[in-house]
Amino acid sequence: MTPRDQAVFDRWSRAAPFWEKHRQAIRQMFAPVTRALVEDALIGSGHTVLDVATGPGEPALGIAAVVGPDGKVVGIDPIPEMVAAARRSADQHRFRNTQFDVGFADDLPYSAGSFDAVVSRFGVMFAPSPVDAVREMLRVLKPGRKLALAVWHQPESNPFFYTLSQVLERYFDPAPTEADAPDAFRFAAPGKLREVLSEAGAIAPTDRSLSFKIEAPLSAEDFWALRIEMSEKLREKVAMLSKDQLSEARREALEVLAEYSTAHGISLPAQVLIVSGIKSQAA
Repeated sequence: MTPRDQAVFDRWSRAAPFWEKHRQAIRQMFAPVTRALVEDALIGSGHTVLDVATGPGEPALGIAAVVGPDGKVVGIDPIPEMVAAARRSADQHRFRNTQFDVGFADDLPYSAGSFDAVVSRFGVMFAPSPVDAVREMLRVLKPGRKLALAVWHQPESNPFFYTLSQVLERYFDPAPTEADAPDAFRFAAPGKLREVLSEAGAIAPTDRSLSFKIEAPLSAEDFWALRIEMSEKLREKVAMLSKDQLSEARREALEVLAEYSTAHGISLPAQVLIVSGIKSQAA
């Protein structure tokens, strides 16, 4: 593991308790993405599905309801703390058709042709080698079946990110950005991840834009807290602010978030790319 990969690993390990804390809100906010993955991966009752980079169990637990008691969903994530959280959630909600394992996307501990579908929601952009990760996903997929991956579209289309980051960035010098570094917007450009699927051996790779609303019964203040806790980068920046700076930044952020507050909670426009491909029948 390179120092850069270790830094990503450590960041997600520290974030795990907060993702578990907000798991229900996260599930609700990204339910439209889960539905799109189910649709594009052609997931149905009785299927066996792999969810790569499952985090605290989503979208695996959401998909478990789709495949039903005759199906099975396996979630895998490299962060032990995330997997432990997923197992706790499965036990709490009495899911009997799920399994959660610790492992890496580029070295999946499953036999070839084990799954009817493979999905990943906001995970592939953090893989050290996305081509190797997709190649492994194809290996464990049954011939003729599909994988579907969700990644964020352009930053300007996603106030979920920029409402807070733009406020906090006013207090810091711009940080240099490495080309192709693991980042939420690594595959924001249409076609970029599709080319990765093609290089990995997927047949007829496609991508489509999905516009939806990120909605949750949260006040602007609660959303501020959720986003800070979910993001290690934002928490690091907040920790470096003085008391007065933090108070001003919070005031500015809540003022911006007011635009997206409704009688039912927060509602933000969002845009992701759903990228899918088929495993060759001959593979």
